[in-house]
Amino acid sequence: MTQKITAAITAVGGYVPEHKLTNFDLEKMVDTNDEWIRTRTGISERRILRGEGKATSDMVVPVVEEICRKRGIDPLDIDCLVVATVTPDMVFPATANVVCDKVGAKNAWGYDMSAACSGFLFALTTGAAYVESGRFKKVIVVGADKMSAIVDYTDRNTCVIFGDGAGGVLLEPNEEGLGIMDSLLKSDGSGRHYLKMKAGGSAFPASMDTVAGREHFAYQEGKTVFKFAVKGMADVSAELLERNNLTGNDIAWLVPHQANLRIIDATAERMGLPHDKVMINIQRYGNTTAATIPLCLWDWEKQLKKGDNLILAAFGGGFTWGATWIKWAY
Repeated sequence: MTQKITAAITAVGGYVPEHKLTNFDLEKMVDTNDEWIRTRTGISERRILRGEGKATSDMVVPVVEEICRKRGIDPLDIDCLVVATVTPDMVFPATANVVCDKVGAKNAWGYDMSAACSGFLFALTTGAAYVESGRFKKVIVVGADKMSAIVDYTDRNTCVIFGDGAGGVLLEPNEEGLGIMDSLLKSDGSGRHYLKMKAGGSAFPASMDTVAGREHFAYQEGKTVFKFAVKGMADVSAELLERNNLTGNDIAWLVPHQANLRIIDATAERMGLPHDKVMINIQRYGNTTAATIPLCLWDWEKQLKKGDNLILAAFGGGFTWGATWIKWAY
């Protein structure tokens, strides 16, 4: 009997811009302070991509290059690139196409996926299906966002949360029963009222009025989103464990979306996981939207062991949320 093909992560890459925006910098920009930000979000600093014309693709390129370097492959070997982002370089063409051109991945096809903070998980599940089908051998999935491009730095409720960054993984076929084992993904479009960017799409194209109304920035109704996120992320993670007859004892690491330290703590508690089994880097990067989960894998890569059970969990605008169970492959 042939062993079922699974999609395994075989390399990880990450990138954060050099420029740091600290809580003390924000104190000079809006009515807030370091203690308030830290106690409510867990964030101390975030990275900002600076420079004329610098875009999301400029963060994805070093991620793809690092993955190729670590795995010893050429960009020409890449079959497909999926970029999860809500801050594409342009409305079209897709950022993935731009990246393939910049790195010389001439044999790859690719596209962008928009699912806000759950984007990486949604794209990972999609990329895994391509590998599992047997049709593609090397699929790169990247989560990347230049949130500084859509954050209103006069709005103290949102500007303290977000940062810029990118992280990604290479998916390859595996026959040892390692890799992406199961995913539970959800979406509920009624959440669009609470977390969105109103203008710039086909409903409200850019106009003098939308610009004057500051409608090209991310808008969040914090309390509502927080309530939904705590319940959504914790519920789906617990359900995924139950569905696969796993308990917190079986899990080596929880890899949560880095939106807010309190949401992360609630999810870990629900799964019965101690703090030292939870990947947390929100204090250094803030919420990088689609990039948070792969940036955690990048930061913790050296501590991961072959066969480790990981639960990846996210919640994002839309609303979108989900959890994925991975058996680490190297």
